[in-house]
Amino acid sequence: MIIDQNQILPIVFHPHYVTALPPGHRFPMEKFGLIKDKLIEDKVILKTEVSTPQPATLSQLSLAHEDQYIEKVIHCRLDKSAERRLGFPCTPEIVRRSRAAVGGTILTSKLALQYGIACNTAGGSHHSHPGHAAGFCVFNDVAVAIKNLQYNKKIKQALVVDLDVHQGDGTACFFRDDPSVFTFSIHCEDNYPTEKQVSDLDIGLPKGVTDEDYIKCLATNLPKIIHKSKPDIVFFNAGVDVHKNDKLGNLSLSNEGIQIRDWMTIKICLDNRIPIACVIGGGYETDINQLIYRHTIVYRSAQTALKELIDKNKNNNSILQSAMLKYQEIKI
Repeated sequence: MIIDQNQILPIVFHPHYVTALPPGHRFPMEKFGLIKDKLIEDKVILKTEVSTPQPATLSQLSLAHEDQYIEKVIHCRLDKSAERRLGFPCTPEIVRRSRAAVGGTILTSKLALQYGIACNTAGGSHHSHPGHAAGFCVFNDVAVAIKNLQYNKKIKQALVVDLDVHQGDGTACFFRDDPSVFTFSIHCEDNYPTEKQVSDLDIGLPKGVTDEDYIKCLATNLPKIIHKSKPDIVFFNAGVDVHKNDKLGNLSLSNEGIQIRDWMTIKICLDNRIPIACVIGGGYETDINQLIYRHTIVYRSAQTALKELIDKNKNNNSILQSAMLKYQEIKI
């Protein structure tokens, strides 16, 4: 991994990330387009830094998912029970969106290997299992991306750092017998899914955990896991449903806590010269403007971490450095 003075932050977006849902649906589909718009509006990224992926092909999906399941989804043949488990109808538009999101994470992983870091503006569908959908997740984009990188001999080892408030049960299921992929999930224990899967390391936090305890947990474990797993790439699920105002959460992080979490995760990877591919994960804040800003934190943190890596003379007055003074006892 080589990072130079002209390093950009590659961003991946596809117009098909957004599609119509039934009126009043609780899944905030519109956020996927608004995140990209907010990043450009706030000059976090330039339009020229946005790449458009190709939708995932059936052969790409089949490296991870069961063929029978893929066929049912592609032809919109999920039964009512399966659609209830998914959380919305399996329509041609939903299928198109799902394939675009998976293609987005595949491209994000390739860009991460090339540039050291890249961010999708969708992805993190970690409840999808090899043979069924669940929790708004049709295809597991991270699992498919890892399998494709390995198939094409781009990587051997991968690490999934899942910091969404819900356990990455689908991802854990994909890789439970696979020593080439280490799955790490910090989540709220008393939350969906009721039946958890077994990751390589699961940390189920009690309800109400706030910034300091969460950051200590992450800072204590992530460096050890990187040392143990020796990954060629890290996939980071930066779900913001850990926020205290998220309606599907149960943890109590602040915006500042999420900012430190994201910056710390990215910084540890970049400092260790490990490429990192970021996906946005969950976020269900009712105030759409607050939600959009919260989802952009990972990109803002990525820009900060990149600049700090390029410029060894770090700015001690930066927001993130000041915030980290609260956690001086943490050794990264």
